[in-house]
Amino acid sequence: MSAEKKNGLPERIPTHIGIIMDGNGRWALSRGLPRIAGHRAGTENLRRIIEACIEFGIQYLTIYAFSTENWGRPPEEVQGLMRIFEDVIDNELQELNDQGVQLRHIGRLDGLKPAFRKKVLEAIELTRNNTRLVLNIAFNYGGRDEIVCAIQTMIADGVRPEQVTAELVSQYLFTAGVPDPDLIIRTSGELRSSNFLIWQGAYSEWYFPAAYWPDFDRTELLRALEEYNHRERRYGLTASQLKDMD
Repeated sequence: MSAEKKNGLPERIPTHIGIIMDGNGRWALSRGLPRIAGHRAGTENLRRIIEACIEFGIQYLTIYAFSTENWGRPPEEVQGLMRIFEDVIDNELQELNDQGVQLRHIGRLDGLKPAFRKKVLEAIELTRNNTRLVLNIAFNYGGRDEIVCAIQTMIADGVRPEQVTAELVSQYLFTAGVPDPDLIIRTSGELRSSNFLIWQGAYSEWYFPAAYWPDFDRTELLRALEEYNHRERRYGLTASQLKDMD
């Protein structure tokens, strides 16, 4: 199989990519800027990556915007992040809608100011019929919390122990109906999952570029896709078994 298509893209394009957008603060500090400046630069970069995902034909993009643990950061940084997120909705929503991006939220909306929460829900409703790219925003999200929430809901629904399967659990996760990520990228060179999609990412391919998130551009994303094409996804099987299944 050819490694490259005629249009210059790798042969295999992941259906679903997850990104841990790491390194904003270090990007800013390396330039003598406050950490919040890095978060703003990271937000601006997200626009470029969304455009690249649409160009490459990626159908689902899940971004780690704010974890359940991020509330423990310095209050001024948390407040600054909330302002940035609200600004993104105010300034970018119409363009995202025009591009055919469907916005979804995974995580909990608890802890948000009512006006901000209302904006999030309105953005989801406005874009609900778009199909060009599904953008899952993991906000106030944690993989363990997601599984706990799924278990609580299953118990509340009266699910019996013998009824529990991996498929059923998946239906109770925040990402219900979304295929598991084929590729998860964590920028900045850090080598850990940080509680991101820990159920869904069980068989994902991981890629750890050294670039800080604000510097992770279209070229870097293309490089990640090329690396993905060199991976052999076995799902616990042997290479010969996979060959026999072809």
